Amino acid sequence: MSTPIPSTKLHIPPLRPNTVLREPLIDKLQRGLSRKLTLISAPAGYGKSTLVSDWTSRCGRPVAWLSLEDSDSDLTRFLTCAISALRTVAEHFGDGLLAVLQSPEPPPAESMLAELLKEASALAPFALVFDDYHAAKSNAVDGAVSFLLRHLPAGIHLVMITREDSSLPLARLRAQGQLTELRAAELRFNAAEAHRFLTDYMGLALSSDSIEALASRTEGWIAGLQLAALSMQGTPEEDRIVPPIAGSHPFVLDYLVEEVLQRQSRSVQDFLIRASVLDRLCAPLCDAILPDPEMSGMQRLQDLERRNLFLIPLDHERRWYRYHHLFAESLRRRLQDSLDGSAIAELHLRASEWYEQQGQELDAFRHAAEAGDIERAARLLEGNGMPLHLRGGADIALQWLESLHSAELDARPALWVMYASALLIKGRPTAIEYKLLAAEKALEGIRQDVRVRDLIGLIAATRATVASLTMAAKPHGFRPKLLEAEASMQLSEQADKTDDLIGLIAPASLARTDETAEIDRVIAQSVRALEYLRQDNFPVRTSAAWMLGVALQRRGDLAEARKAYNEVISYCHLIGHIPMAVLSLIGLGQIGEAEGEPGMAEACYAEALKLAGDLPLPALREARAGLDRVRLAATAEGIIEPLSQRELEVLALIAKGFSNRDIASRLFLALDTVKGHNRRIFEKLQVRRRTEAIARAHELHLLPSPDKPH
Repeated sequence: MSTPIPSTKLHIPPLRPNTVLREPLIDKLQRGLSRKLTLISAPAGYGKSTLVSDWTSRCGRPVAWLSLEDSDSDLTRFLTCAISALRTVAEHFGDGLLAVLQSPEPPPAESMLAELLKEASALAPFALVFDDYHAAKSNAVDGAVSFLLRHLPAGIHLVMITREDSSLPLARLRAQGQLTELRAAELRFNAAEAHRFLTDYMGLALSSDSIEALASRTEGWIAGLQLAALSMQGTPEEDRIVPPIAGSHPFVLDYLVEEVLQRQSRSVQDFLIRASVLDRLCAPLCDAILPDPEMSGMQRLQDLERRNLFLIPLDHERRWYRYHHLFAESLRRRLQDSLDGSAIAELHLRASEWYEQQGQELDAFRHAAEAGDIERAARLLEGNGMPLHLRGGADIALQWLESLHSAELDARPALWVMYASALLIKGRPTAIEYKLLAAEKALEGIRQDVRVRDLIGLIAATRATVASLTMAAKPHGFRPKLLEAEASMQLSEQADKTDDLIGLIAPASLARTDETAEIDRVIAQSVRALEYLRQDNFPVRTSAAWMLGVALQRRGDLAEARKAYNEVISYCHLIGHIPMAVLSLIGLGQIGEAEGEPGMAEACYAEALKLAGDLPLPALREARAGLDRVRLAATAEGIIEPLSQRELEVLALIAKGFSNRDIASRLFLALDTVKGHNRRIFEKLQVRRRTEAIARAHELHLLPSPDKPH
């Protein structure tokens, strides 16, 4: 005799009051009734059963519901449970099958399944729901359900709710158009659903911003929203704040541990916890940090994805994954509790070595910093001649540098220099000089080899940039100017303030200034930088040469400024830095105008505009204005011959809107004579239409100003 089936396994879970209605998902489930299988597959806490329970009351068919458990993985037990569920829609369904299943030697599974389908096909259309199908997983059960799906009569629809995919023939069903799927991406609450859930169901009064923050933090994970709400309930409304929910939050941690981790094998738990040192996971990286002779990284990731263990694919090829943020934080908390510091550091070092081998130096640096390996992190930060903070790593570089003791920085002067340079990129010039002085002190007595000379050049280039900010800023006094520049840059939303620095140093007008002391400081530091920097340190040499050109132009030393700008352009061709090339071309155009070379000025302005494309550089206004100036002057000089007095009279009447016939009448001329005057006026002004003639005449001041009395 088999164990009786508890009636609780056969009841459709009742909906809670104020359940969030999810009409688009209900509609998708309803459309899926015409297919064989609907699969709802997502991690714990995504509202899978609640959604299907809501749908069953509206699907228009009888529904047999079976909640599966670990003990249902035996095929006989599974079939007994399935028949018991079907008896809720047809009272005497499977009487004979139940008797056979309880016999000492039941017949082959396929013959029993065939009989079950034959009997089921005689019923009115219905749906059979397997809830928590993952709990009963076994090869025998999967085989039986696969058989059912292959031979399922048209009137029967199977719904499977699971935390992990099984070995069912999903690909074949998908290709045949017989599968409807709902996964975590669709089950997540959006902002509107989160609002209804937290206010209507959980009874919280939260601002829209707070709700959006919670929805973003939990990535729409329904259980996460509920746990956050529980932590706020009972708190007076005036004292209520949105908790910084994290994986280490007691509610979240307990849920994840009890509902997810403890249900996994020891090897899976160990992998999940150790791999939490990674922000992103791929098979080769997992093999590198967690070598497992029994299962490759690819097999492991595929298995975790199949199990729906909060693993989110990051590309269509499913090469890269990440954990759900709260799951990752919970795992990292467990990592700290289960491994000592040296073991965790070893994981980070393996990850750092793998990333370096792949040429991904920023990730390699981050893991080296996490491992506490200062030598390795410093080497990676220096970047083999191109520091990482100049390649998008300023934030992480500053975070690490700020964590180091001054003695560790003194032992590695290059770190002081990169510290100052990273502060500059982050738009914090007021904190730079102390770092540069510390670098110079640490460099005292060290032989000036190529590397040390390059550091000295970088110090000078950094000082030149700070001085350039004070040269261009409006307030008087060195410190107030830096404060003004820093405040301006911090208003920018860009993390990298390089463009803001360029904009402050090179405003739209590059006119001369009276700030001679600051100009001299920029020139001296820029010249020093170019003297000491390595010849192949193109990015910093480009910056130093450009600042030198700007300062020389402001001082009025146009010949030397021209040389500096040309040097910048040659560097930019090598490194592809368009903004500084554009600004240098504008500077050359201004120099051309100042030295009476309009052809050269026009060429430089035109090239600057062409090269800039859609770049949002304020200085492009000066390029357009300069181009208009030189072209207007060239046009004025290019008239073939001056207009006669009679032609000027005709032109004035054209500008007033008179027709040829009216002009002929006013000037007592034949109509053909007026037309002849028109033709010669157009030729001399090099235009084809009346409107163009009027516009060109105003440009050349051939017509009286509209507000000038006659």
